[in-house]
Amino acid sequence: MKRSSTFPGILLITAGVLLLASNLGIFKFNWAFIWPLFLLGPGLTFELSYFATRRNPGVLVPGGILTLYGLFFYFNMITNWSFMDSLWPIFILGPGLGLFQLYLFGGRDRGVLIASSILGFISLSFLTFTLFGFAADFIGPGALILFGLLILTKNRKRPTPKADPFEQSPLSDEELESYYDTDDDSNDETL
Repeated sequence: MKRSSTFPGILLITAGVLLLASNLGIFKFNWAFIWPLFLLGPGLTFELSYFATRRNPGVLVPGGILTLYGLFFYFNMITNWSFMDSLWPIFILGPGLGLFQLYLFGGRDRGVLIASSILGFISLSFLTFTLFGFAADFIGPGALILFGLLILTKNRKRPTPKADPFEQSPLSDEELESYYDTDDDSNDETL
């Protein structure tokens, strides 16, 4: 048996045995706590496949998304879905997390970092609004003002210093040689 097919095979056999035991009444099997595994399992598989081989960092994008979503759904199930109305921006953060992992382990492409940062900023902004309510009335606009100022100051051209009219420009080697070269070889012979 190939090593790459061992884990999925064992996973399918385990799922089949659990379902059969539940159908035979050996124990009560609750699907409500199992379905997030269909997100978490593949997500962790993608993550582990990259870190085991260090090849194909592109699998970190779906790995990060699925792992975060699987954990997020488990958290919501444990808390009886009472925080879902506040934590929905996690769905925006998932792709940002996957792209950030790709940036870290996949060659540090600046475009990937920009996309990840934009998704992270949007997600964290919405999380701020949904979690902090009244404080978001001030945090959100303040963050936008700071971000706008950062953009304005970063793209601002720095003034170039004006040239001093009394400062002479340096001469090139050829200009210096022609300046000091006096084609008068008669002085050399007399010395």
